[in-house]
Amino acid sequence: MADSRVRALQLVDTEFTADTVEWCPLDGCQRLLACGTYQLCRPEDLPAGPEEQGGLDLDQPQVRLGCLYLYSFNEDSSATPLVEVQRRDTSAILDMKWCHIPVGGHALLGVANASGSIELLRLVESEQKSSYILQPISSLTVEEQCLSLSLDWSTGKSGRVSDQPLKIISSDSKGQLHLLMVDEAGSGLQRVASWQAHHFEAWIAAFNYWQTEVVYSGGDDGLLKVWDTRTSGTSVFTSKSIQSNPHKEHVLATGSYDEHILLWDTRNMTQPFADRPVQGGVWRLKWHPVHHYLLLAACMHSGFKILNCQRAVEEQQEVTVLVSHVLPNSLVYGADWSSFLQHTQSRHCPFPPCDTGTRMADKKVPGVVPSAPSFERRVDTEDPSRSRCQQHIASKMCDLDLYSEEDCDIHLLATCSFYDHVLHLWKWEVS
Repeated sequence: MADSRVRALQLVDTEFTADTVEWCPLDGCQRLLACGTYQLCRPEDLPAGPEEQGGLDLDQPQVRLGCLYLYSFNEDSSATPLVEVQRRDTSAILDMKWCHIPVGGHALLGVANASGSIELLRLVESEQKSSYILQPISSLTVEEQCLSLSLDWSTGKSGRVSDQPLKIISSDSKGQLHLLMVDEAGSGLQRVASWQAHHFEAWIAAFNYWQTEVVYSGGDDGLLKVWDTRTSGTSVFTSKSIQSNPHKEHVLATGSYDEHILLWDTRNMTQPFADRPVQGGVWRLKWHPVHHYLLLAACMHSGFKILNCQRAVEEQQEVTVLVSHVLPNSLVYGADWSSFLQHTQSRHCPFPPCDTGTRMADKKVPGVVPSAPSFERRVDTEDPSRSRCQQHIASKMCDLDLYSEEDCDIHLLATCSFYDHVLHLWKWEVS
C-alpha cells in the first residue's frame, strides 16, 4: 500500500458554525473555494431594531443566520494560501453545489438555505479584475416555513449531451423533494415537480449522473428512496448521505448516522455490495474528481476519512481506509476535493485508473440504518465580538511547504466543522 500523510496547511475561523465547503470544478476557476455557515440565534442574541427598543418579544421565533465566503487559493503563498475575496450575509446555509459545467459562460453556485429557497449565484470578475465575486441572479422559494436541506445538479457526469435539460433536485425539512429546471442562460429557476418523499426531514437528494431521470433521497425516516422522475414511481431501501460516482457507472455511495458507508450497484439495490464502518455519522460523501475509486467522507465527531473503493468494486473485497483524521472537539460536516493541483501535476499517480470494463462485485452485505437525530442544534452567540460575519477571519498556518518531493502525488482538500467554526485546508501526500 502507498505511504501517505495528511498535513494542515491553514485553519480559518468562520465565526458562525461551518457546514458546507465546495471547490469550483471548472477550468480557470479551480482555485476558488466556497464555504457556507449556519447559526441558530435566539431573539435576545440579535441587536434590537428601533421598533424593539421597548423590550424583546420572547415569543419571537429563533433566527437562522449564515454567511457565504469565497476564497481564492494562492499556491505561491506558504503562509496563508487561502485568501478571502468575498463574504455575503445570508440566511443560514445548509448545502451548496457548483454546477459542473459553465452556464451562460459563467460558473454557477446553487445554495440551499434556511428560508426554504434555492438561490443561484454567478461567478463574475470583480471590479479590480484581479479576482472573482459571486453575484446573485435567481432565487426560488420551494416551500414556505421550512428549510431547504440539500441540492444536486444533474451535470455530474462529464460529457453532458448539449440538449440535455439542466436540472436541480432539492430536499427540505418537510420531507419533500423539488425538481427544478434552470434555463441555459442560468438566470431563471422553474419548478417542474414537488412531491412528498419522506415522513420526516429529507436531508439529502442526489441525481444518478448516468441517468438523470433517476434521483435518490434519504431522510430521518431511515429510508433511501429511488425515484424515476418520469413516472413518479419509487422503490424503497435504507440510508442517508448519497453520491453517484461520476466516473464509474452503476456505483452509488451512501452514508448515514449509523456510522456506515455503503456501496451499491444501482442495477441491483436489494443489498449493498460493500459496507464500511467509519465510527462516525456520515454527513458528506465526495468522489475524487480524477481518481475514480477514492471517496472522501465527512464523519462528524470521527473527523474525515479517505477511502479506496477499488477492490470492493472489482474484487469483492473490503473498502480500504487510507486516511482517518479526527479533529478534537469538532463535528466535521463539510468536505471536498480540489481539482486544482490535479491539473498541475505531471507525476505518476499511485492509484491505478478505472477499468470501465470491469464488472461490479457481487458482494452482498446487509446494512441497517436507525432513525437519525435532528441536525438542529443551538449554538450560543452571546459574544458580541463575533457577530454577523463583521470581523476579519483569524487564520493560523502550520509551518509547512505546500509542495513536496517529485515522487509524491499531492491532493488538496478542505473540510469544515460545527461548533469550533473552523475551515481546514489540507494537503494529502501519497508516495
